[in-house]
Amino acid sequence: MAGFHCLTFLTDYGLEDAFVAICHGVASQIAPDVRIIDITHMVPLGDIRRGAVVLSQAVPYLPPAVYVAVVDPGVGTARRAVAVEAGGSIFVGPDNGLLSLAVAAAGGASRAVSLTNQALWLENVPATFHGRDIFMPVAARLATGTPLDETGEPVEVSSLVTLPAPEWRLAGTELAGTELAGTVAHAEVVTVDGFGNVQLSLPGTEAHRAGLIPGAAVTLAWDGRETVAPFVTAFGDVAPGELLCYRDSGDWVAIAVSQGNAAGQLGIRAGTRVTLAASAPGGKRPRW
Repeated sequence: MAGFHCLTFLTDYGLEDAFVAICHGVASQIAPDVRIIDITHMVPLGDIRRGAVVLSQAVPYLPPAVYVAVVDPGVGTARRAVAVEAGGSIFVGPDNGLLSLAVAAAGGASRAVSLTNQALWLENVPATFHGRDIFMPVAARLATGTPLDETGEPVEVSSLVTLPAPEWRLAGTELAGTELAGTVAHAEVVTVDGFGNVQLSLPGTEAHRAGLIPGAAVTLAWDGRETVAPFVTAFGDVAPGELLCYRDSGDWVAIAVSQGNAAGQLGIRAGTRVTLAASAPGGKRPRW
């Protein structure tokens, strides 16, 4: 195995303590020539889905690498530590679903191992810092060419913990041929970024089928509340402080407030179910 030039790192460790630097130091002593790219260390504490989404969004724009991800509320329990090969990269972390979306984004798992070879760990491993003691030293060794098979026992890829895919669907109205004809989109909030922008599970490639095109007025409904926002191309298409709907940089339908925080303003969070009904400017929207 030739190894990798790059190792990436994502955690919920934050930046107030030395945890991230310690893990960097472990990797640098084992693989001094391998570049480390920090994806983020600001995942909300224990938020496995948020970590999984962010990791998966980064995959298409990074080179083949060893990915280390640690959002691990089950550290020290019976949950497995794994390395998963997918799409020319290797994903290292807890088997709690954190890696699953990124593995899928890379093309799906081709093989996986449980990290049971303690010879590759640091010595005297406690039960609370597997990022330092297991994941990072194993990942650094993989990056320098250690074969995946030497890191532990093989496991069936079908046994890996996976997160359920976010749901979305399109529902046609029963008013075809009338001015109310159209399609209503039902989606859920996948993630909220640091700006408060709300990413939905509806792919941007499906937006036009629901009438979500620039210039349309979109009625948004969630948790018994309802509001209207224009569907636009850029934040600057509306005045500061105004709500908007758009296709984001990952090509998902999203909701934002220009120079503001949509999630905070609307009271929306990950998992919230949102219905979108579009109408042409001056027209009527489809009925729910």
